[in-house]
Amino acid sequence: MSNPLRPALVLLIALAALTGLAYPLAMTGIAGAVFPAQAAGSLIERDGKVVGSSLIGQSFTRERYFQGRPSATSAVDPADATKTVPSPYNAANSSGSNLGPTSAALAERVKADLASRRAENPGEPVPVDLVTTSGSGLDPDVSPEAALFQVPRVAKARNLSEDRVRALVEGQTRGRLLGILGEPRVNVLALNLALDEAGSQ
Repeated sequence: MSNPLRPALVLLIALAALTGLAYPLAMTGIAGAVFPAQAAGSLIERDGKVVGSSLIGQSFTRERYFQGRPSATSAVDPADATKTVPSPYNAANSSGSNLGPTSAALAERVKADLASRRAENPGEPVPVDLVTTSGSGLDPDVSPEAALFQVPRVAKARNLSEDRVRALVEGQTRGRLLGILGEPRVNVLALNLALDEAGSQ
């Protein structure tokens, strides 16, 4: 009588090699050949330097730049490895805040962000994506409404006309995929790079 363990081990090794090695290598090779930029991380370069990725948001805090959604990502506290500290757009720790609608900390943070945005552009309704985080904490896009809301601040900081800055936002607005999937969006990094290229008066 043959040992039933041998065919099971052979099958296990064969499937592990096929699904754990051959298939991933083949898919990586095909992706690199067919979609080289996307397979490399959708990196954006300026003057030979990588300035970011179109897939991962960045923290822009200066008045002269458009800002993305708040980010709830965190990192290990350098002073105490058992704790974490806020680290916006930390790509090594993609996550939401996990705070629910009854959370006092969430309500306070949203209230503070809302007050700050209202002071920036009084009398205008604040788009919801400027005060709420995404599930990943790395969202690179904002809604066209969120970008247009920031036009007066950016135009003033750069000494540009609001019409010129608004035209840049409209030029960077991307529609729904295939006309039906997703929502219109503006990539914040691409918009800020276009803004830098436009210069100031």
